[in-house]
Amino acid sequence: MDDDGSEQDYLPEALSRTLADYERHLVAERNLAPHTVRAYLGDVSGLLEHLHRLGHAKVDALDLRALRSWLAKQQSTGRSRTTIARRATAARVFTAWLARTGRTATDVGSSLASPKQHKTLPPVLRADEAEDLIAAVAERADDESPVALRDVAMLEVLYATGIRVGELVGIDVDDVDADRRVLRVFGKGRKERSVPYGQPAARALDRWVRLGRPALAVEGSGPALFLGARGRRVDQRVVRTMVHRALAEVPGAPDLGPHGLRHTAATHLLEGGADLRSVQELLGHSSLATTQLYTHVTTDRLRAAYRQAHPRA
Repeated sequence: MDDDGSEQDYLPEALSRTLADYERHLVAERNLAPHTVRAYLGDVSGLLEHLHRLGHAKVDALDLRALRSWLAKQQSTGRSRTTIARRATAARVFTAWLARTGRTATDVGSSLASPKQHKTLPPVLRADEAEDLIAAVAERADDESPVALRDVAMLEVLYATGIRVGELVGIDVDDVDADRRVLRVFGKGRKERSVPYGQPAARALDRWVRLGRPALAVEGSGPALFLGARGRRVDQRVVRTMVHRALAEVPGAPDLGPHGLRHTAATHLLEGGADLRSVQELLGHSSLATTQLYTHVTTDRLRAAYRQAHPRA
């Protein structure tokens, strides 16, 4: 069954070959993460199946009308605006590749519109809640338990830098410049950037590297900065579980995952006076429009404070 709930069509050889070539492009040339590759292929596969159902066996028959009918089918089957917008984006990336590689004469998806997404951000922590979160874990690190020391360091780094959880677990020991208090991280598409961090994160990292990591390190630990209980590179799921559990100890705090800490860091930076371009660079956003979403959060907070405090509100 395909994701529209219908029986999956058999793709003719030419379309199957195009899909296989596109997969190689995503993996070898764009160096995308496996889950991103799967998402793109799932959407493009659905598009090619739709093209085949329209009676075409080759990708050069793809046109704007076929693209629009494919998206219209998504809407008729109850797909959300976010899902349809994502699939439209996947289609545009695919058609750009088709044109660039000579598989189609023009980029038929360049004028494809998609529904506006309701761009909302999850709740973020207040500054005092962020402090309480780290303090809750830091109390467990008083006995210098290796796992507790690691958890404090990971929380401090997540909140101090706003990096993604995938970037956090990918950090190696040599990626930490303790003298300059800068981390080297690799974001989406393996794009490298340097991210600064403050004194609290520096102290937590120092304690982890000196006292915690050696206690967990094993022969197969490799260069990984953060290790799991068995000495291997820590898994993203471990980080997410730790964040959720720690937040449960903070009264009134929303239940956020590591990405919520990323949103929190960005919001607090903007509220503290950082400019959008700097926050964009810190977060590794390719588009400033993505970073601008955080201004809505800060504006909403300002409006709420105004309504509460001003007699003429």
